[in-house]
Amino acid sequence: MAGFRNHFTIEMALVGLLILAVLDFTVAQTGVCYGRNGNGLPPQAEVIALYNQNNIRRMRIYDPDQATLQALGGSNIELILGVPNQDVLQNLAASQSNADTWVQNNVRNYPNVKFRYIAVGNEVSPLKSDTSQYVPFVLPAMRNIQTAISAAGLGNQIKVSTSIETGMIENSYPPSNGVFQAPVREYIQGIIDFLVNNKAPLLVNIYPYFARKDNPQQITLEYALFTSDGITVPDGTRYQNLFYALLDAMYAALEKSGGSTLDIVVSESGWPSDGGGPDTSIDNSRTYNTNLVQRVKTGSPKRPGKAIETYIFAMFDEDQKSPDYEKFFGLFRPNKQPKYPISFD
Repeated sequence: MAGFRNHFTIEMALVGLLILAVLDFTVAQTGVCYGRNGNGLPPQAEVIALYNQNNIRRMRIYDPDQATLQALGGSNIELILGVPNQDVLQNLAASQSNADTWVQNNVRNYPNVKFRYIAVGNEVSPLKSDTSQYVPFVLPAMRNIQTAISAAGLGNQIKVSTSIETGMIENSYPPSNGVFQAPVREYIQGIIDFLVNNKAPLLVNIYPYFARKDNPQQITLEYALFTSDGITVPDGTRYQNLFYALLDAMYAALEKSGGSTLDIVVSESGWPSDGGGPDTSIDNSRTYNTNLVQRVKTGSPKRPGKAIETYIFAMFDEDQKSPDYEKFFGLFRPNKQPKYPISFD
């Protein structure tokens, strides 16, 4: 009997390890951002069908579009729901009642939608002239949304965060020197403390494309596209690609600000297929996004072996955006035809 029990225990342990492996793979799955700033885009129900047809299990949207939320019901697609900067942030920061109403209308009214995160604001920063006016509202709005989510009994299911961009950090080479720029430190510190207290991740938009565009003499195309052999940075760490380096610079900045326990979710990353010179080609877009799906499964040098939850920007080309390269980040054209084959497995 003892021999049977030991054999059973070993089998159960192996089953447990297999379950953990499956769970880790699930975490590694890449989502896709669904923006709607384009003409001729398909109806929301067709978009959800397209996600399912391509085995895309996670989505980010930038506002609580009711038709999208209705179409998501029962789909099992996990969602990042955005709170828009303009108008809404200030309203949610103004009172708990406003936040309660927003959560009721856009979350509680959709019990069959798998909400994962609420992103309160996108790329709000004291350094950016087009978003600096929203800085005073982000943290109060996050607190009010958190209170409303907790009151609804959803605090363990839905995490409240905000999405920032890598321009907030400086001294990012080597990545271990990464630190938040002085003008943003007071702002970001409140957010970090909030996230630590609520065990929520920080959402970060990471774009090697922009780093390469702004510094083509120092950053090779291969390093940005994941096709380089890699470089050894001055602290001795070897980086195969720029995506890992940008991610780890953000982790280093968080560590210096009391955020060492935080995880980062990459809430946007992608590569345009046109509109920005020779680097913006369908081939480069395919290379970047295909490699991204694989590389986020394995983790960066600072978090080796830890899958990086990542959302590709974007599902469709959006012709209402500017400058030109912003129109061409889509994996699909508005007629639902893929620009190139890509697997999300």
